[in-house]
Amino acid sequence: MSRIVAVGMVHRHVGDRWHSGETGGKLRFQLLRSYQGRFTVKRMFGIAKQRLTSSLLRCLANRCLRSKQAGGSRSVAFQQACAIGQRWACGKDCGKDGEGSDHFATSLRNGAKGKRNSPYPRVPTPAIPRHMLDQTNQPPLPPEIARRRTFAIISHPDAGKTTLTEKLLLHGGAINMAGQVRAKGEARRTRSDFMKMEQERGISVSASAMSFEFDRFWLNLVDTPGHSDFSEDTYRTLTAVDAAVMVIDGAKGVESQTRKLFEVCRLRDMPILTFCNKMDRESRDPFEIIDEIQENLALDVAPASWPIGMGRDFVGAYDLVNDRLELMDRAERNVKGESIQISGLEDPKLADHVPADLLEQFREEIEMARELLPTLDHQAFLDGTMSPIWFGSAINSFGVKELLQGLGNYAPAPQPRMAGSRQVSADEKKVSGFVFKVQANMDPKHRDRVAFVRLCSGHFKRGAKLKHVRSGKQMAISNPVLFLANDREIADDAWAGDIIGVPNHGQLRIGDALTEGEDLRFTGIPSFAPELLQSVRAADPMKAKHLDKALTQFAEEGAAKLFKPEIGSGWVMGVVGALQFEVLASRIEAEYDLPVRFEPTQYTSACWITGSDELVEAFIKDHRGQMARDHDGDPVFMTRIQFDIDRAERDYPDVKLLSVKEIEL
Repeated sequence: MSRIVAVGMVHRHVGDRWHSGETGGKLRFQLLRSYQGRFTVKRMFGIAKQRLTSSLLRCLANRCLRSKQAGGSRSVAFQQACAIGQRWACGKDCGKDGEGSDHFATSLRNGAKGKRNSPYPRVPTPAIPRHMLDQTNQPPLPPEIARRRTFAIISHPDAGKTTLTEKLLLHGGAINMAGQVRAKGEARRTRSDFMKMEQERGISVSASAMSFEFDRFWLNLVDTPGHSDFSEDTYRTLTAVDAAVMVIDGAKGVESQTRKLFEVCRLRDMPILTFCNKMDRESRDPFEIIDEIQENLALDVAPASWPIGMGRDFVGAYDLVNDRLELMDRAERNVKGESIQISGLEDPKLADHVPADLLEQFREEIEMARELLPTLDHQAFLDGTMSPIWFGSAINSFGVKELLQGLGNYAPAPQPRMAGSRQVSADEKKVSGFVFKVQANMDPKHRDRVAFVRLCSGHFKRGAKLKHVRSGKQMAISNPVLFLANDREIADDAWAGDIIGVPNHGQLRIGDALTEGEDLRFTGIPSFAPELLQSVRAADPMKAKHLDKALTQFAEEGAAKLFKPEIGSGWVMGVVGALQFEVLASRIEAEYDLPVRFEPTQYTSACWITGSDELVEAFIKDHRGQMARDHDGDPVFMTRIQFDIDRAERDYPDVKLLSVKEIEL
């Protein structure tokens, strides 16, 4: 590590502001660095004043801290950093020497892990963090399993998640032409958004799985809905993957839904790869984006590439991993741009491809990024505390191939899964897996239901008989399929880490386990409480039976909760977000030719009741007018106001009222 000496002049309470996590604006300070005599004091001050953010100092402190923890010779640098922090905390001319120094030094020491206390509520799921899995002394995985990479793409709506998915398929050779989210005329639609409503609205409302081969790797990709109203589908999907790609809009940075999805990943210590999209539009400074990620997500960021310009001036990026220049081709969006191998930043070939007004700034930013931002630590990445970041433009196919290469090289192979009291390793001989999603009517010509199964161990072969643990019956899997969104092909075999589809007629439900005889019960499948309740009726009263069948199928998908009141007719649907009612109405009409209408209901919440059989029967008898049954036949207490719940808990203290139904695996 180069010798770094810094002297700062900031406001009196800058240390306290940083420690408390206050964001906004760049900290004013002077950085004087001795780096092979490359920068003069005056020039370096100008760069620091315009470019460096608080996160860069934190990265410096993190590097010093890691050196100290490792017992290395650079522990002196940590003492220097703390000394700098003391001066920054009080300000050079504040007149109170040492004021706030302990506070600031503490923030430096805590900087390696970032602020782990998130303001966002945790998802109600018994997730299994990676550190709870015993991965010591694990034998090498079989080659076919070792080359599997199973990952999901997460982001805030409109960050470019589905577009990136299309370009990943294009570069992986799965498709010949990438589709467009908002395709018009003869333009091709996206593969992952295959529902009519998805194509009309330009949003994803359901997770879709795709499997394809890239280089020597077999990739299983899951495109998830970004809208918060479909969070339940996204959260369940994250239980079936080993890594995630977080897409960030270069102009907007870290948005609300991104934070929520990241917290779900953090519960499982899931490795995260970051792709900063839309750099071909007017975007924020790369240092600001990295600073926001570190501040809001408490995640160390290691740049794998660095953008050259932005907006109309965006010409490409510098690949920090392979030391090469990547140029973007704006004329052809489905073709990867030119790649130029160079020998360092002083290579004269740079001037031939990078405009002169961008070249000097680019070189300065690369020097600062390499010196002050951490380099990728693969173990920290696997632990979920560090993320590599690529800058690119999905719509222009730029940065996509580098991201694919990063997925193959850095993302983990299929990881162990907890199943009750024991851990299921991917290299076990016997086949095991669990259902994390059920999709009805993927083929509009048939009333089919396909269960998405994540294989956790073994080598599955077509025609194998697997035990359905919940029912105890044997199932012959004769027509397993591999997905490319709604396109399917018969899978003759599959390995641990793969996602296969099992056509069925309602036997398989979310959370079900399939094994070669062993009674395994996989944990970590989340379930959410319905927040909005409405009654549903068919426009044609003569088609009530058809409506019953349609609603039952959607309830088995997990798209909504279905309740049948004990007294009266009709159904009550419970969802997480209001947009789900529109999606359900659209799908019922499109798939069953059955127009429906949703109407307000008197109920505001639903509670599942558990307890001894005698107490449950007595409870149902006393609250007959407010009782209902879900699609599984379990009793549900429908409430209007909080007083209903308080009175029930007072009268029946031994009966539990649960807002979330426990999924029995």
